[in-house]
Amino acid sequence: MSVLRGRRIVVTRARDQAEGLVRSLEALGADVIAAPAIRIEPLPDDAALRSALADLSRWRWIVFTSQNAVHVVCDSMRGWGLQPTALATGNVVAVGPKTASALGREGVKVALVAEETTAEGVLAALTDAGGLAGARVLIPCAQGAREVLPQGLRAAGAAVEVIPVYVTTQETGNPKGLPDGRGKQLAADILQGLIDAVTFTSPSTVYGFVDMVGAEVARSGQFAAAVIGPVTAQAARDAGMRDLVMAARSSAEGLAEALARRFA
Repeated sequence: MSVLRGRRIVVTRARDQAEGLVRSLEALGADVIAAPAIRIEPLPDDAALRSALADLSRWRWIVFTSQNAVHVVCDSMRGWGLQPTALATGNVVAVGPKTASALGREGVKVALVAEETTAEGVLAALTDAGGLAGARVLIPCAQGAREVLPQGLRAAGAAVEVIPVYVTTQETGNPKGLPDGRGKQLAADILQGLIDAVTFTSPSTVYGFVDMVGAEVARSGQFAAAVIGPVTAQAARDAGMRDLVMAARSSAEGLAEALARRFA
């Protein structure tokens, strides 16, 4: 299937997370340009996380809202001499199937997977599960993560501990294939109409992309902005992007499918 043959599509996802999206797009014939706009960095001080995981029986739910959180928490546990399988206590929640799969690869059985891959979806799943009044909930997450989930859980009576375990920062390196400085060649290609679409998998990729190519280029309307979900879509709109293509499924495959439909 080559529905994207001849289409030049930019992937802004972090370098070590982009493989699945690149593979999905290339399978459809796209010419993929890797231009990571962000990178994921574990926070150096893990004392709060170590203390929180010292007694897993304290928690009614342990909620993972991203694959990044899974990787950082499990790597930290191994650094302490613990195996991530210790998390397999029957009370682990995943934001969606990709996060659940990441936990599964670590030997952690997931008790609850949100149908909607957003903080709102996790909140709805936990609310439907019931028993939140007085329940203790642990959320290892990104620094500066949205407050929708912890605020909603607290409103339902839960005692919530949010522990930032990683930070998303703008990529400062020179992306592969962009020899003329950070984003200069990409910006020129966009303005010349040589880029068909740019993919965004989080608001932070939108912000990093705008920083990379400049605000005027980002809102030029010279490309389709393919977004993974409504929160990312709003960030793209706020940046002045109007030609939006939103994935029906919040996944790399969903993004590729959305672009296939757009350019079919």
